[in-house]
Amino acid sequence: MLFTPYEIKETVDMFIRYKLDIRAITLGVSLLDCASSSGEETRKRIREKLLRVAGPLVSVGRAIETEYGIPIINKRLSVTPMALVAASSDDEDYTPYAQVLDEIAGELGIDFVGGFSALVQKGFTKGDERLISSIPAALSSTGRVCASVNVASSKSGINMNAVRRMGEVIKAAAEKTADQDGIGCAKLVVFCNAPEDNPFMAGAFHGPGEAESCLNVGVSGPGVVKAALESHRDASFDELADIIKKTAFKITRMGQLVGMEAAKRLGVPFGILDLSLAPTPAVGDSVARILEEMGLESAGTHGTTAALAMLTDMVKKGGVMASTHVGGFSGAFIPVSEDEGMVAAVRSGSINLDKLEAMTSVCSVGLDMIALPGDTPASTISAIIADEMAIGMVNNKTTAVRVIPVPGKKAGDWAEFGGLLGGAPIMEVHKASSDAFIARGGRIPAPIHSFRN
Repeated sequence: MLFTPYEIKETVDMFIRYKLDIRAITLGVSLLDCASSSGEETRKRIREKLLRVAGPLVSVGRAIETEYGIPIINKRLSVTPMALVAASSDDEDYTPYAQVLDEIAGELGIDFVGGFSALVQKGFTKGDERLISSIPAALSSTGRVCASVNVASSKSGINMNAVRRMGEVIKAAAEKTADQDGIGCAKLVVFCNAPEDNPFMAGAFHGPGEAESCLNVGVSGPGVVKAALESHRDASFDELADIIKKTAFKITRMGQLVGMEAAKRLGVPFGILDLSLAPTPAVGDSVARILEEMGLESAGTHGTTAALAMLTDMVKKGGVMASTHVGGFSGAFIPVSEDEGMVAAVRSGSINLDKLEAMTSVCSVGLDMIALPGDTPASTISAIIADEMAIGMVNNKTTAVRVIPVPGKKAGDWAEFGGLLGGAPIMEVHKASSDAFIARGGRIPAPIHSFRN
């Protein structure tokens, strides 16, 4: 295939000027065969297996970066939900499992490990209860381990006992990392309809339905999409949609190339390609700025939800033409701290928590990387989770909550998390209590359309 000089320049510009990258290659590994009645023996087996299977991951990623000139920002690992693996042991505290995962990641140079997770959308097992109780200690004693809990699904409804518990866990995790603005919560996600093949942190885990191991890829490229729209400021929405779709196709083809090559070199199957637009704190790498390029003075103003809906849909349509194995979330992320345009919109008063909730009805995930006042009650955090789970359950989509109640800080203060996590102004929450609502417990039933047998 021959390429024109224009196409070559366009590709170079994507990387050099518009910050296109592979956000992550994530190796998923099943640990089900590591389970035993002894926690010590289970952790020994986990270490042996991960060192053997994941050992080449970082070197393979770096070799592909060098050979293809494509930046791969993170090399990550996802494992079977630890609540399933550790349940056979006699351990009450699962923190040592997180610590061994953290040690392995450090030895191998892996950026993050996902899978300190539990699936409790319909109820708790003993292993689930032990893992959830261990989350604050696990996240405060490790640097690379990420946790997630699926508390709802469109088939099962919302486990409100789990929702209440997660509000308490988030508060505890924040307090245990108070000296770092509650950063433990930045590594904790609460899900509805969690995908089993997601390569993005903090919600990645290797689901029970997955293969023994596989390689999943998460691409990015908000800057590329924004640049494509800049030269079409008088275009109709039909034309804008087509531009976004074609741009997503190009981005996805690049991700497919890297994913297939990485899987081949690791000797594992290629899993999925997640084509989500994932922003960073860097200027020019923002989903909010794409929305503004469509004609909004500031992200969050009236019209934002419609613009985000079109962006998400066109990204999906362009991506599925470029890869036969699209999965994960695949759409547009709107994390506040990780998107400089979102931060600017919050600071200007254009975006508040309620508007963000409305936007999550049409985007990829949910309320993401939002800093809250440190005195926010656990019941209020649980109520925020419940609202987001309801959106996911009724709309049959993945939704999530990753919020950080920053100890000792109030609305308008600044929280700093560093690196790709960025920083954010602390947002106001409603003062009216949700205590009695959350205290009811039980399960909110699944919607009628879930009955599809």
